[in-house]
Amino acid sequence: MKKIKYLIALSTLLVAVGCEDYLETDNLYGKSLETYYNTPTDIEEAMAGVYNAIYVVTPEGSEPIAANLMSDMMLGGGGPDDASAKRVDNFIDPAEDTYRSMWVQSYNGIARTNAIIEKTASADFSSYFPSAEEAQQFKAQAIGEAHFMRAFFYFRLAKFFGGVPLITAVDDPKDVPRASYSETFAQIATDLKMAIETLPSTPFPTIPTATYGHANKWVAEAYMGRVYLFYTGYMTNINDTPTNTLPLVDGGSLGASEVAAYLEDVINNSGYALASDFRNLWPYSYVNIAAGNDEILPWAAEEGLSWVGQDGANPTFGTGNYESMFVQRFSFGDWGWNNGNIYTNRLSLFGSIRGNSLVPFGEGWGWMTVNPRLWAEWDDEDPRKLGSILQVGEPSQGTGNWSLPNNQDHFTGFYNKKYTALQYPNEAGTVQGMFVQLYGWGNADMQLMHAQDFIFMRYADVLLMHSEITGTAEGLNAVRARAGLDPVGYSLEALKQERLHEFAFEGLRWFDLVRWGDVESAFNYTLNVSNSGAAATYQVNYRPETKGLVPIPESEIRLSNGVYEQNPGWE
Repeated sequence: MKKIKYLIALSTLLVAVGCEDYLETDNLYGKSLETYYNTPTDIEEAMAGVYNAIYVVTPEGSEPIAANLMSDMMLGGGGPDDASAKRVDNFIDPAEDTYRSMWVQSYNGIARTNAIIEKTASADFSSYFPSAEEAQQFKAQAIGEAHFMRAFFYFRLAKFFGGVPLITAVDDPKDVPRASYSETFAQIATDLKMAIETLPSTPFPTIPTATYGHANKWVAEAYMGRVYLFYTGYMTNINDTPTNTLPLVDGGSLGASEVAAYLEDVINNSGYALASDFRNLWPYSYVNIAAGNDEILPWAAEEGLSWVGQDGANPTFGTGNYESMFVQRFSFGDWGWNNGNIYTNRLSLFGSIRGNSLVPFGEGWGWMTVNPRLWAEWDDEDPRKLGSILQVGEPSQGTGNWSLPNNQDHFTGFYNKKYTALQYPNEAGTVQGMFVQLYGWGNADMQLMHAQDFIFMRYADVLLMHSEITGTAEGLNAVRARAGLDPVGYSLEALKQERLHEFAFEGLRWFDLVRWGDVESAFNYTLNVSNSGAAATYQVNYRPETKGLVPIPESEIRLSNGVYEQNPGWE
């Protein structure tokens, strides 16, 4: 079977641009700003290094894991020794550097985009292409993509940390103080605007499969919607400075109508579309087909599910995925590599059922157990409920042989089904991971077998963001219709419920709670859980004074010699 190819740069894009630890990278091959970025191959390698910075070393520093743990959808979980999951879940930072890997990798990515933007603009690639027009198209793609990725990294930082140091040129000083919240978002919006204006308007079905997972114009337009909603919501509901505009670096701003127009461009011209069935986005819809046995997951077989795959419009393993717009691609790992497990999807590993290796749902560490309130309050008629939440002890779910391990904390009876370990017998009858079999990987270690894409942006979000910004129900009802639900009139409450059910466990809920100003009331409950087999209660201690932000890593504050100030509530 065809092996998947990933542009994971383990030691390329090696630019030393400063004296601070968080921005330094090793120049392993003698490449520098003077000797690199001279050919299209250099730029492609450099861009691979940019995408490489999405990966972080520590699981709690991973955006989707941290955001899921902090949301009201999921509990810390894990075993008694999984203290970090419980700390993130309960807004505690005794280790001082819980989120440092996110900080470090984001600034590594920013440094690399700065170099690409500056060096590509002045490079002459004409001798590498048949025409000057093609050379210019290559430059525009590289510069636009780099601007998007710089916005992506600053947005990741801003969502978690607030205003951060802005370093937008290779020679910028590295000891600048933190910018304000508005200044940080002005930089994000300006980079996105530049990406939108620079990247080509190539419809999705004609975008080469080899570049699937990379940013394009439509992704930049979709992210402008997300950035606008987060910034205006945060300023209005958390910062008590109401606004309906997104600032730009030049002093201008973008209003709701302008951002809605970007989303309408995606809707009308991008070629992206909703999958026919929400459940076909998730790999569990493929296990019966792959194993040639409808009894492995009876529920999926009865529903006639068919995975759309994760190679874009390429239908190699499914019908073709037109909904996933921007994804983090994962491969496999090897313990012989330095940080050899960061390229496997640890959201799937850490969120899978603890202590049970079942078919088709394999074993993981049991983090991020699902809040039973979500299950109880979700309408059974909505197929996304069973399409998102995995029940244990249910034969139709492939969990009939499940048993409660004696080291599972925050046990609720529910795990997430979207990102989870999947496995089934191979032709020899040996149970192996789904992606190990699909892509022919030799190492079947249960910790290294998760090559499922993480979806940062999908088309359903474009529709729901458009409804929220315009106050209209068309996009909202398109998403509901896909789930077989009746149309509703637009209201913010209806929009909130739709996002809750459409994007459960996809790392968006926490940021929605913050921007809507719902975070202070989201945790007013107590749950009965099981901790290592003993009855216990669970309650979150969210502190409003933190304003929805996590602490600046203490080691970064020390490295700055006091230039950085700690976030409120974490001093």
